[in-house]
Parts: sequence; C-alpha cells; structure tokens
Amino acid sequence: MPYTDVPRYDARSLLTHWPRLHAGHALPPPAAGAPLAEGWALYHSGEFERAAALGLLHGPDGLALANQATAIYANYLEPREAVRLSMFRQVIERAGAQVAAEPDNCQALYWQAYALGRYSQGISVARALAQGLGTKLKGALEHVIELQPEHGDAHLALAAFHAEVIDKVGALVGRMTYGVRAETSIELFERGLTLHPHSAAGMMEYARALLMLHGESRTGEANKLYEKAAALTPADARERLDVELARAGLTD
Repeated sequence: MPYTDVPRYDARSLLTHWPRLHAGHALPPPAAGAPLAEGWALYHSGEFERAAALGLLHGPDGLALANQATAIYANYLEPREAVRLSMFRQVIERAGAQVAAEPDNCQALYWQAYALGRYSQGISVARALAQGLGTKLKGALEHVIELQPEHGDAHLALAAFHAEVIDKVGALVGRMTYGVRAETSIELFERGLTLHPHSAAGMMEYARALLMLHGESRTGEANKLYEKAAALTPADARERLDVELARAGLTD
C-alpha cells in the first residue's frame, strides 16, 4: 500500500467491523480466532500478498480471500501489465474450478466475473467479447443476483458491463447480441448503490457509465458522483485506494 493512513485491523477488530467491510457482498464472518480471520484482517489492512497466501493454505474455504486479495492487488497496485493479466487469469481459473464444483457459490461466481471484467479491459473489450468472455461474465453476475438479491457489488458490476458493451459495440448490437440496455444499466447502478451506499468504486463506475451512455450532457452528475466518492471515509485499504482514485479523477 502506498498510503500510511490505511485503517488497520486484527482478527478481533475485524469481526466488529465485518458488516461494514462486507456490505457489498454478504459473506459469513470467520470464527473468532480462526486462521482465516487473521487472513481477512491482513486483506482489509492492505497486506494483500500475505492475505492471498494465507487463503490459499486453507483450500476451498480460503479461496474467497485468496481471489479477492489477488484481484484487488492486481487491479489497483500491480504496475506490470503482463503480471496483472496473469493474476486475473489465476483468479478466473481458481474461481472457475470452484464454480464447476459448486455452481451456486456466490463468492466464486462474483470473483470470477470481477477478474473476467478486468482481464477483458486489459486485452480490449472487443476482443474479450469475441472470445465469449462477456457472455460468461454476464451469466455469472446474473446468477449471483438470482441467488443473493442483496448483493450490491454484483448489481454494480453488471451495471458497468451493460454500459461498457454499449460503449464498445453500440446500443443496437449490444441489445441484439448481448442483451444489454442503457436503462438496465442505470437501474442496476441505482439498486447497487442503494444496497452498498459506501461504494466509492460503484460511484465512479456509475459516473463513467453516464458519460459512456449519454455523453457530456451528464457531466454534472458524473462530477457529483466523483465528489461524493472522494469525500468518503474509507473503511479499509481497498476503499482507501478508491477514494484516492476519485480524488485524482476530480483533478484531471
């Protein structure tokens, strides 16, 4: 982590703050004193490599931690593009294998979709769509929402997918080929931010989507979303990174 003002957690304080830290996706807290509690404390404190390694030591039970720590580090902090893409592929493969064994595992489905989305952006969305990755991503997120209607982060990710596909292939092709719609994107963003109102990442994605879908006419709304994201008090390391991105977006 490049910032020293990141909230720090240990296994005990983690459990006190668990509902706020996992507001975007319901995940049962680890048992007090369990090794995975220490792993999650490391993750939320910004110790992503140590958290991922500890998660991998605990087999299927630790995969949600390992995948989340790997994906968030790759998305925000890894400077080498080839390494970023490799890390996203690791998450896609691990989560995909878990989904094959447990088709209704929401954590595996969500992190598979998250990594697919970031990997697709890295290789170009058009190329990813041609490879069928977009259909896989959309199906995974829709299944998460079907299983967990209160999963705010899945709503936000699916909303961003609708907007990005429309931006890349157009509204008509997007609707006919991928089943995406601008109005669905907006509805999903609104629902996602209702479920997870502290999501700086969701606010920034919504701002970008408004500009992709409606152009400069929505610049004022987009700027307000960035301002709101930049003013949030981060609860953990990932949120601290999001707030910094929002601040940088306001100065660009």
